[in-house]
Amino acid sequence: MNGTMAASSNRIMLGPLVAAIDQGTSSTRFLVFNAKTAELLSHHQVEIKQSFPKEGWVEEDPKEILQSVYECMDRTCEKLTQLNIDISNIKAIGVTNQRETTLVWDKETGEPLYNAIVWLDLRTQSTVERLINKTPGRNKNHLKHKTGLPISTYFSAVKLRWLMDNVEKVHEAVLSHRAMFGTVDSWLIWCLTGGKKGGVHCTDVTNASRTMLFNIHTMDWDPELCKYFDIPMEILPKVRSSSEIYGLMKISSNLKSGPLTGVPISGCLGDQSAALVGQMCFKDGQAKNTYGTGCFLLKNVGTKPVMSDHGLLTTIAYKLGRDKPACYALEGSVAIAGAVVRWLKDNLGIIQTSTELEELAADVGTSYGCYFVPAFSGLYAPYWEPSARGIICGLTQFTNRSHLAFAALEAVCFQTREILDAMNQDSGIHLSQLQVDGGMTSNRLLMQLQADILCIPVVKPSMPETTALGAAMAAGAAEGVSVWSLNPEDLTEVTSEKFEPQINPEESELRYARWKKAVQRAMNWETTEPVNNGNAGQK
Repeated sequence: MNGTMAASSNRIMLGPLVAAIDQGTSSTRFLVFNAKTAELLSHHQVEIKQSFPKEGWVEEDPKEILQSVYECMDRTCEKLTQLNIDISNIKAIGVTNQRETTLVWDKETGEPLYNAIVWLDLRTQSTVERLINKTPGRNKNHLKHKTGLPISTYFSAVKLRWLMDNVEKVHEAVLSHRAMFGTVDSWLIWCLTGGKKGGVHCTDVTNASRTMLFNIHTMDWDPELCKYFDIPMEILPKVRSSSEIYGLMKISSNLKSGPLTGVPISGCLGDQSAALVGQMCFKDGQAKNTYGTGCFLLKNVGTKPVMSDHGLLTTIAYKLGRDKPACYALEGSVAIAGAVVRWLKDNLGIIQTSTELEELAADVGTSYGCYFVPAFSGLYAPYWEPSARGIICGLTQFTNRSHLAFAALEAVCFQTREILDAMNQDSGIHLSQLQVDGGMTSNRLLMQLQADILCIPVVKPSMPETTALGAAMAAGAAEGVSVWSLNPEDLTEVTSEKFEPQINPEESELRYARWKKAVQRAMNWETTEPVNNGNAGQK
């Protein structure tokens, strides 16, 4: 909506608005939607610094995360005022967040006791190996019947265990009953509802289902799982549905976003669940793939959990109200998608901006036999192989940076194909097209490549912010807010663009077979066992 149109439109005509805080791995956004039309009215985005203190470690500063939320709210409120839109029309706020990222803070001082350990972090690899070794038959799926998840570095419980074992401040705070644990949603909701002065310590079922401490059948924290990881239940947030009033915003009146004080926070979904809701995948069998830092394919499987035989996770899709049933999803998780672009930019310096990647790749139109497996954090679905590491192979004297750029985009598509194949095998029903969203979908070459590699059409909504939209929908539909209807007949028709496959399936299969060969080369690289290479005496 351009400024002149907005300024001249009658304020009252807009009706109720709903906002969403979208706190992702690489950036934070605050977005405001019209609850009746789902139109995005205004937003603001701030990048988040990631720090890598040691190899395989990934951290973010909890205070920077919180500050970025305030900054996004302030800037968006300024923009709304410029558009002559009344901020007091915002009736609810939803929160959506990077999942699994783990924080511990002191409930008396409100201070974080360590940096947030990001989901991608690998410092817990030895903890994970130790846990798997003590299971019967060294089985990484030992807890899957309760959690839907393999024992992996990815989930929060092992990160929390590491913090309690290795950070003195955390250990002390747990002993003196001052520690609070939470994923990013819990930290934000606690801070935004008052913090140490009466902040609400809660999470929703979707975020809780990514901790390895939550039983996806009983829909609550599981005492046996907590005992298994030796985590005291008193530090855990209260688990709530994804759509209910958790508490009211408390914001300093001298901030531009001060008028948001008193607005209910009434929606909470992990980012991938939020995208499923934002893509309106409410029916059993509907699926979406989100291209963010990682890549996440989720398929709604209805009100009964389905366990995968092909390396997918079983997770909570959403529970849209206290008395509503929970819906489950099968999930294929890929750790590195958009992060490979950041790596080519920040680590190798072969591009300055992400749009440049598309131009470079388009220049050559092929990877010329070069394959790039970006297993920077090991391999997630369908392999769950923490010892894998990144590899670039098939290099010749002919290979240049354009081929590498193309191979990086192909890597995202091949990884998606692997999880789509697993999903098709698990359900026996093949997806006829793929609904996509997320930052990387603005890359048209990537979308075309994806259709070519999957051999099915790729469908992209024209409003790419589906994650934030999902959180706004959950918030606006909550009991006591009720400004957004989720009845199928009331949902707005989404305009989208379709990318049809353009290469022959044989060529696609050939490239995919090569990719699988490259993946095998990346396996079993970083093992903690000493390697006997025949000259053990030499250092």
